[in-house]
Amino acid sequence: MSLPAELPRLIATDLDGTLLRDDKTVSPRTVAALAAAEAAGVEVIFVTGRPARWMDVVSAHVHGHGIAICGNGAAVVDLHRGGAFVETRPLRPENALDIAAAVRAAAPGAVFAVERTTGFHHEPDYPPLEFEPAFQVAPVERLLADEGDDHAASPVLKLLAFHPALDPDAFLALARTVTGGHGEVTRSSPTALLEISAPGVSKASTLARRCARRGIAPGEVVAFGDMPNDLDMLGWAGTAYAMANAHPAVLAATARRTASNEEDGVARVIEGLLAEHGATVS
Repeated sequence: MSLPAELPRLIATDLDGTLLRDDKTVSPRTVAALAAAEAAGVEVIFVTGRPARWMDVVSAHVHGHGIAICGNGAAVVDLHRGGAFVETRPLRPENALDIAAAVRAAAPGAVFAVERTTGFHHEPDYPPLEFEPAFQVAPVERLLADEGDDHAASPVLKLLAFHPALDPDAFLALARTVTGGHGEVTRSSPTALLEISAPGVSKASTLARRCARRGIAPGEVVAFGDMPNDLDMLGWAGTAYAMANAHPAVLAATARRTASNEEDGVARVIEGLLAEHGATVS
């Protein structure tokens, strides 16, 4: 497991399947490594597909700036202020409608949900979330309808497409061929669940925007990930690690490896980076 020659300025890490263990906790070893990185002057930023309201799992472990990138780059939030939105990069409802129509025509049986800044909305046949009731249950055309000020104040961050029978990677490939540039299609779930953001919006593009504002070059960034929605970010960062448990496409595209999320793979690399440059994890 080779390490960068110099201490990075920023560590960008995915959460589920990467920083978090399978029970969605942050291990004591990882907590210590994150704190030690920040103490050594290395900024840590969480870059996740999760919505802002699901960031409580790591909110206690954010130091310094408090910024996280959520929704695959569709939102930048301040965890020191309870996940308040700092920036959004919304998906236009008309684009989302075009995508939904194209995906449904190509993959009959697909059902949809809409992630807005104010919460989760889904079609009647979409699998409900046991821990989070939907704000609205209706056909996707209704979920994306222009309802004046109410919806203008709660922009669409992601369109979600679920298919009950298709292979997840086959569904991803199919959707990418039919969306016509109306959005960015990716996936992070083990099921056939696609996550669709506005054109040009990804973990990589939003991270790059933040880094550019802070004068941080890609070569000064170390990134970690495990699923297709991490690929652009891993390709953009100067140093990128795939988790041992990563999707085959991530393993194929990333030269460096670390241990699995269950084995504190992110913490192991951070510890090595700090030790290599004279810092320690206490």
